[in-house]
Amino acid sequence: MKLLVTGGAGFIGSNFVKLVLAQRPDWSVTNLDLLTYAGNPLSLKAEEADPRYRFVKGDIADALLVDRLVADADAVVHFAAESHNDNSLKDPSPFLRTNLIGTYTLLEAVRKHGVRYHHISTDEVYGDLELDDPAKFTEHTPYNPSSPYSSTKAGSDLLVRAWVRSFGVKATISNCSNNYGPYQHVEKFIPRQITNLVDGNRPKLYGKGENVRDWIHVEDHNRAVLLILEKGTIGETYLIGADGEKNNKDVIELILELMGRDPKDYEHVSDRPGHDLRYAIDSTRLRTELGWTPLYTSFRDGLRATVQWYQANESWWRETKAATENRYAQLGR
Repeated sequence: MKLLVTGGAGFIGSNFVKLVLAQRPDWSVTNLDLLTYAGNPLSLKAEEADPRYRFVKGDIADALLVDRLVADADAVVHFAAESHNDNSLKDPSPFLRTNLIGTYTLLEAVRKHGVRYHHISTDEVYGDLELDDPAKFTEHTPYNPSSPYSSTKAGSDLLVRAWVRSFGVKATISNCSNNYGPYQHVEKFIPRQITNLVDGNRPKLYGKGENVRDWIHVEDHNRAVLLILEKGTIGETYLIGADGEKNNKDVIELILELMGRDPKDYEHVSDRPGHDLRYAIDSTRLRTELGWTPLYTSFRDGLRATVQWYQANESWWRETKAATENRYAQLGR
């Protein structure tokens, strides 16, 4: 299998590349990544010595480059996306280019060359649920995105569905809940709190911290993606979740506890506009049809391992942390 992975220098994509190279010895991986601020080449430094791995710096909206790479691939797994909600509120334009035009460019290439395609998406396309609602998102939940980020991801999902129906593209989609684990950019909620504490700063919590996210370890997410790629039904959507609902207040208090600090030693900051209340994933189809189950069944254990990884790998995040904090200072947040 010759695999083209887009966004493979990002958080989930780099972990996926590592998983494939470790578990599929007869596969090769080409990683197409533009190396924006969210991509870190250090994430795959060890893999550079593997002859099965190749890195190509480039834009998924570059039709000529994408066509050349897809023509030489057996399958495409599309991780590349602008994904930070706060950034989408400040400037939506990169989200439109990457998430919509980039996805369209890939779809046209896989249509032309008859290549298998898997599309990585998010549970945020479904909007949010009430805090006291027992329901969860399913593959049949109507789309109701809240932000420029989630609306462009919803649009990209719909493009995939249309290309399957109109042109017979061999595609599947997965919508996953919030990921955590090693190699996640420090602008994201969990690594930002961990690295703030390493630096001796108090963590910050939006609003009252009641917003609920359904957490899944990145390795469990990627194991599901690999399974869908190999055994998923063409044209179908699979929701990936590990029953990990936690509100932001509980998560930040657990991080403090795991790092030997007073669980209440954080500060509240103004909530962001349009902050979704609750996400929750029903992954029944994935579990029953494909037999997937998560390895990380304890959020505490997974989070402890994540804290330890950031503590032991300061060289990976230190430069990125400084750049992120400078950018946030310029934006006034």
